Order: sequence, then C-alpha cells, then structure tokens
Amino acid sequence: MPDGPMSRYRSLIAEGTLRPDPAQAMAVEKLQLLHMRLKDYNPLRGKRVQRGWFGFGRGAPHKVIALTGLYLYGGVGRGKSMLMDLFYAGAPVGAKRRVHFHAFMSEIHVGVHIARESNVTDPIRVVADEVAEGATLLCFDEMQVTDITDAMILGRLFEALFERGVVVVATSNRPPDDLYKDGLNRVIFEPFIGLLKERLDVLELASPTDYRMGREGAETRYFHPLDEDTRAGMAAAWDRETGGAAPEPATIEIGTRQVTVPEAVGRTARAPFAALCEVPLGARDYLAIARRFDTLFLEEVPAMTWAQNNEAKRFVTLVDALYEARTRLYLSAEVPPSELYTEGKGAFEFSRTISRLAEMQAADYPG
Repeated sequence: MPDGPMSRYRSLIAEGTLRPDPAQAMAVEKLQLLHMRLKDYNPLRGKRVQRGWFGFGRGAPHKVIALTGLYLYGGVGRGKSMLMDLFYAGAPVGAKRRVHFHAFMSEIHVGVHIARESNVTDPIRVVADEVAEGATLLCFDEMQVTDITDAMILGRLFEALFERGVVVVATSNRPPDDLYKDGLNRVIFEPFIGLLKERLDVLELASPTDYRMGREGAETRYFHPLDEDTRAGMAAAWDRETGGAAPEPATIEIGTRQVTVPEAVGRTARAPFAALCEVPLGARDYLAIARRFDTLFLEEVPAMTWAQNNEAKRFVTLVDALYEARTRLYLSAEVPPSELYTEGKGAFEFSRTISRLAEMQAADYPG
C-alpha cells in the first residue's frame, strides 16, 4: 500500500523515527482500511443556489450514507494525533480538512449566529451544508466536550453531516461514553454519543508509553517556583527573544471584540496568567492570540484548586491553542506541571495539558 498510512508508518519505524508499538500498528490497520475505501468514495450532493462559507445555498442534498469513520481514543502522548496526521496527509480525497475540535466548534457557533441573524429557518442544517461543501473528510484532533452550548447542537450537527456523506476521523483522550461526563443537562447530549458509536469505529490506543515525556530540551522554558531565580530566567529569555526592544500593548480584533495582550515586541508577547486566564476569554480568543504570536511568555501561573475550575479550563484551552499553532511557550509557575491542577472538575483533561507542556519543552518543538 505505497500511498497509505501503513507504508508511511513502517518507513518511520525502519528509519528509527518511531519505535514498534502494537497498539499503534492496530490503529494504522484501521486507518489503512479507511484509506482504501475512500479511493472510490464520492458522496452525492444536491445542487446549490449559492456557494461559499456560510453562503446559505438552498439546494436539498441527496441523502447518502457516509463511510464508517474512526474514533481513536487513549491516554496522552500515545501517538493519536501523529497517526491521524499520517492518514490525513495521504487521504485520497480532494475536499478534506484537519482541525482542532475547539477551533471547529468556534467556527460553527459563528456560522449559526450569522444564519440566525439572516432569519434562516434551520441554522444548523445550513451550516452543515457549508461544512460538507468544503470537506468530504473531516479529521478532528482532541475531541472533547465541556461546554453546554456545544453539547446542545452536536447531535443535530453531526447527524446532518453524516446525511451529507461527510466521513469523520477523531482523536480524544476519552471514550465516547465519557464525553461531557457530569455535564449540565447531559441527557440532551446522549443521542450524540449513540450517533458517534453508530457511525464511527471506536478504538482504544492502549499503548503503555507516553512518547511526549522524557524528551530532551535545548533550553529551559518552564520555570518554577515563583522566586527570584525564576524571574531572572524569564527575564533573560525575554531579552533573548526580543533583543531588548521596548514592548508595547498589542490589540487583536476578534469579530466585534478586542483582546489586548499587555506587552509585545513583533511576534513575541508577554502576559501574566491573570490577564489571559482570569478574565472571560474562550477558544476563539486564544486561537487568535496563537495565530498572532510565534512566542508567548505566560507569567505567574498559580497552583489551582477546585475553586479555580474556570481558570484551569481557560488555561487548558490556551495551551491547546498554542500547541495547535506550534507557538513557543515560556512559562513561570508556582509548581511543576504535574502539580498545577490535581483535583476538581476537569482534572482528568488536565493530564493532556501536562503532557503537552512536556512536549513543548523539547528541543525539536515546534519543529
């Protein structure tokens, strides 16, 4: 299979980039099978009056049955995203998209808002039309659901996408049954879980190894505790990155709102934890920050308790956005990563953040 993920995976093992891993090999077999099925896959769609992102075309698409996709879950650092990227790179589909789930849902909410303002009868189906028009294959990295506004629309949205023949591949730290666990009004979310299990093969990547941990770093980018040595280390790194230039505030336009980062020099920014995580910012804001800057210095991150659940959730979302954009992160904190948030709502998801912080210290990051 010279053009599929199987051959690419075997080549990486042969050259020593990857180590043999039976759990990964099983996932690659599933992805290879989907790769082969996609070669002759061409879902029918109805003609549209108007095209373009959220262009609100009025055609009625033919109802098709999408190929069964894949839901790959497992512990942090097991290689889920890497394997999905191997599959995505060679997927024999012209219209395809690989996107972080946070970013995708942010776009969906914008689209639904625009559709509602245009007095569209069914905004979700209109947005599904536009998504399906742009991508026969959707690959989602880090599917997780913590927001009730996401939970309320996911079932109808994905049902509409599958009706239009969209094929979905997703990675997650949780099995489908644990998505939106203990969430408010979870009963409205449960049909979506059933839909995922019906339309996607569910496979646990049960590798015993976290490949992000233990990688050598070229320099220190995570400083703790919050003492004079840490402040001196962060200051020296800032001077190296900026050449000693005087910083100024930077304002980023996000729709009709503005987000201000206190200090910036070119594409390098600096902000205290309070400025980014103790104010009501969300995924869309953090994605905009990550796109605007190549390097972020985040200072004075505290050890968070159950009472700081909102701050911890924002911190997780910020790190996700920076990681997805391959933004370098220098961080000063009260404690090591493993002690930043050990109990309270969202502590399970925080394990992924710990792993990502470890990877972001490696010499080959952003790579």
